[in-house]
Formats: sequence, C-alpha cells, structure tokens
Amino acid sequence: MQKMIFKNKNRITLISGILIIIAFISHFGFKNELLFELLLIIASILGVLPIAIQAYQSLRVKVVSIDVLVTIAVIGAFLIQEYEESAIVTFLFLFGAYLEHRTLNKTRSAIKELISLAPETALKLMDTGGFEEVEIEDVDVNDILLVKTGSKVPVDGKVITGEGYVNQASITGESFPVHKLIGSMVFAGTILENGTLQIQADRVGEDTTFGKIIELVEEAQDSKSDAERFIDRFSKYYTPVVLLLALIVWLISRNIELAITILVLGCPGALVIGVPVSHVAGIGNGASHGILFKGSEVIQDFSKVDTIVFDKTGTLTIGNPEVSEVIAYTDNQEDVLTYLLSIEKESDHPLSKAIIQFVGERKVVDVNKTDVVKGGGIRAQIDGLDILVGNHSLMKRENVQLSQSMLEDIDRLEMKGNTIVLVSINRELQLLLGIKDQIRPNVKEDLIKLRKMGVKKLILLSGDNQTTVEIVAKELNLTDAYGNMLPEDKAHFIEQLKKKGEIVAFVGDGVNDSPSIALAHIGIAMGSGTDVAIETSNVVLMNSNFSRLVHALGLTKATTSNMIQNIVIAIGVVLFLLFNVFFSEWMNMSIGMLVHEGSILVVIMNGMRLLNYKLRR
Repeated sequence: MQKMIFKNKNRITLISGILIIIAFISHFGFKNELLFELLLIIASILGVLPIAIQAYQSLRVKVVSIDVLVTIAVIGAFLIQEYEESAIVTFLFLFGAYLEHRTLNKTRSAIKELISLAPETALKLMDTGGFEEVEIEDVDVNDILLVKTGSKVPVDGKVITGEGYVNQASITGESFPVHKLIGSMVFAGTILENGTLQIQADRVGEDTTFGKIIELVEEAQDSKSDAERFIDRFSKYYTPVVLLLALIVWLISRNIELAITILVLGCPGALVIGVPVSHVAGIGNGASHGILFKGSEVIQDFSKVDTIVFDKTGTLTIGNPEVSEVIAYTDNQEDVLTYLLSIEKESDHPLSKAIIQFVGERKVVDVNKTDVVKGGGIRAQIDGLDILVGNHSLMKRENVQLSQSMLEDIDRLEMKGNTIVLVSINRELQLLLGIKDQIRPNVKEDLIKLRKMGVKKLILLSGDNQTTVEIVAKELNLTDAYGNMLPEDKAHFIEQLKKKGEIVAFVGDGVNDSPSIALAHIGIAMGSGTDVAIETSNVVLMNSNFSRLVHALGLTKATTSNMIQNIVIAIGVVLFLLFNVFFSEWMNMSIGMLVHEGSILVVIMNGMRLLNYKLRR
C-alpha cells in the first residue's frame, strides 16, 4: 500500500489540486456548500496520506521531521473542520516537494551528462583478425580496439595505428580537439572527431580516467560539509522545538488554529535544502570545467585559502623542458651519452624526457642496477661502472670532486635559468647539461587574479637550484621562492606554514609532490601529473590548464557565498512568518505554506545559478 502511494505521489498531488479547484468553483459558482466541503475533505485525506507515511517512517527512527509537523497541522485543521486550510496545505506541501525534486535534478545535470558520455560498446580485434562490436565489460587490458570518426573512445589506451583529432572536453573541460599520433594516450569518454585509430587498452571500466572522474564527482556530490552536518543536527533539534512551541502556545492561548499555524510556518525546509543545493551545483560546475572537488568540505576549505605554494616543473612551467646547453669534460662523450640514455629510459621524470629527446635514437645497454635518490637524481651501475645522474647536491653527497672551472660553468648556466643535470662515472664528472623549461602561458596574469581574490602569499618550492628558482619567481612576482628543496623539505615547509595559522594550498604534479599535497589544507594536482599526486589531492585540474586554478578558487568563493545567502533567506523567511503570526491578522496556514514552499524554490534556484558560474575577467 505504501509503495503504491509513493509511486503515485505526483498523481495524488494532481488529483488533490483538481479537487480543490472544483471545490472552489462549486462554492463561488454554484453556492453548493455540501459539495465544497466534501471535495475538500477528500483532497485533505488524499493529500495527507504520503505525508503521514513519511512522518510515521521518521518517527520509527526517532526523528521528528518536517513531515511530522505538517501531518499534525493537517490533522488538527481537519479536526477543527478547517477543511479549506487542510486541503490547501497538503497540496502546497506535495506540489513544493515535486518542484523541489525537479529542480534538484537539474543541479545534478553535470554528473548525468558525464554518465551519458560513458561508452557502452567497443570494436574489438578478435582472434579471427576482424573487429567485432562487444559490450564494454568484455574489453580487457591489452586488447586492440578500433575507433572510427565520430565514435567515443571506449578505454584509456595508447594509439598504435592511425592519427586523428580527439575532443577531450569530457576529461579536461576544453573543447579544442587534440591531435593524436602513434604513441599518444587517449582517454575513455572522449570523441574522435576525425580520423581512424587503433588503440591498445591500458585501463578499462571503472579504472579509466573517465570512470574515476564519475566516481569522484558522485562521491563529492553525496558527501557533506561541516555546514551541512551542522544544519542536519540543527534541524534534528529545531523541529521538536517548533512542536513544543506550538504546544505551549496552545496551552496558553487555547487557540488550536494559532498552534497549528505555527507548526506549518516553523518548517525548516529551505534551511535543510539550501546548503546541499549550493554544494551540488558548485561541484557540477567544476566537473563541467575539468575541475574535480573531492567532497563538499573541500569547497569551504578552499574558499578560505590565503597561501598557495607551487611546485615549479609541470605546474608553473609547461613541464616539457629542453636541453639548452651541454658541456663535456671527457673525450669519450659518445659512450657517456649511451650510458645516460640507457639510464634515463627507465625514468618518467620530465627532465628525463628532455634528455632522451636530446640524445636521440641510439643503441642502449643493459643497466644492472638503479636507485632513485629523492630530490637528487639516479644512482646506477652499467658494466661495473658507478654512474650518477643528478643535481649538484647529489654530486656533493657522493663525493664527486668538481674543479673551479666546473663550478663556474654550473654558476653560469644557473644564472641563465637552467636546471643543472650532472653525469659522473666512478666519481669523475663527465657531462654538464643545462635544461630549461618554459613558463606556462598567462600564468603571470592568473597569479595577479589569485591575489585579487584574497590570496596573500604565492610561494615557489622546487628541487632546482636557487638561482633558477629566483629567476622564475622574479618574472612571476611571487612572494617567496626556495630552491634545492627535497620532498621532505617541502613537506616540512608546509607544516611550518600551517603552524603559523595560514590556510595553505599546495599545487603540484609529481610523485615527489605527494607528501606536500597530502599535508596541505588543500592539495591540488595537475591532471597531467602522476596517479599518486592525483590520489592524494583534494582538487584535480584535469587539463593542467593553470587558469582552471583561478576558476576553481573563484567557484569555491561563489559557492560559499551562495550557501550563506541561502541560509539567510531560509532563516529570514521563518522569522518573517512567525513574526506575522503573532503581530498581523492576515497570516494563516495556507499563506504560510505558500511562502514556505516559495522560499524552498528560491534557495534552490539561487543555488542553480552556480551551474552557469564563469569567472569575471
């Protein structure tokens, strides 16, 4: 019976409304009082059924909900034969719930759009040599898949044949197509606008980047911030207080109609819905712009940030450095380059990519052993030779002797803004490489915007030499810059800032950034970064576009402001209604319920404005 009533709740609302309209037509048009009262009684009984069932279910778990207040009020109005009031209140409450459900669904449109983009089938290479369409669940890692023009990429994978342009808006928020060649990575849920690709599956199903985005957004929309948890606790005690107030008013005044009206007007509906609708809309806007917030509480914390700390490579810079200068201290440079290439091929550091690109194609040799020295470089063995590849600190630590001319070369390249990579064999320096990275476009303008939005300190921490770091900091007008920082140094620096009472965000992209990202109040990972950095972060900028950081901060401030507006609206309406109950003659149950439901729609529509939020230029 309960299932049937809930299933037909919207129909009950419609029938109740029609009965009320017919009742008033019979009253004013035909002066038929008997039919007028009969129709209102039927509308009242019909309308209170779903409300009373929800009230009963709340009481079973020892919660005095809004439905309990309305049910008591309607039954009271019915008993004192105020059928007009009871019918109108039940209809308005049900109709308000219907509109609330419809508009709330719109605030979740971002996640619905994401889910609709999820691929359902794929063209898989079969043992027969042909491609057949299969369900996405039947695709495994390393399967070969065919993607045609206009089709969705079904999995994360690497292009092995063909080329084309892929729209990655579902992943990065950018609608500009990206050129994909052999060796390029493609992502599930993106669309091949032209060309034909064969890809080898790397991640499938929920493990794809797209799958993780959906999971993160769903979890974020379902999570609750401190403000929401406070509102939940507040309403848990507030509703019984309203019930007690109504009882006291009745005991003092013996006016049952006044007591019932207080029950209706005191409902905290707009207060309960106002905060979550703001957060859901804010998270939805972020998702559509390639920004993932991992929970509602992240939005509030991020909006309070006054200090942002940046890693350099891949964050403030493009992360695609190039070798600008090489100095050899050996006549056997070709062999040293071969050793260097063999070692760097086993690393995924941005500097490794620059070195591999510089050295070019040549035969590599077997590397017997490699040890990664955090914040220093790599220690390796090849054919019995002890080889070190890393920065000046690593050479000092390993007692590699550097002549005065070598130190002067290092200083000269550092003054030009180069990152220094040194190569030694058996503790003798063989090569000096200067590597430069380009600052991301428009970063300087974006940093100015961050300052205007209330960020007081912009700090750079990097493993690069101090001179290189200072050159970047000076160009970008940063507050402070510190070089030669190991991962543990960065983490310690973040802890010290927190102890001073600063609200800190850390922006990075590498494995070495993960401790700092995890320690900061808000950890922000660039989407092009490592899985570890993304997993430990609170916010992910999917397309690694630095301007998304500015949008993210502006959005969190707008969301927090919107939430406060909704709380003020909700409390203001309740106080206004209760004031007029005691100090005016025009307030009654029907008008109160109409204003009450209207306030719920106002806070929902106010929250929905965040779906269209764009940063003002």
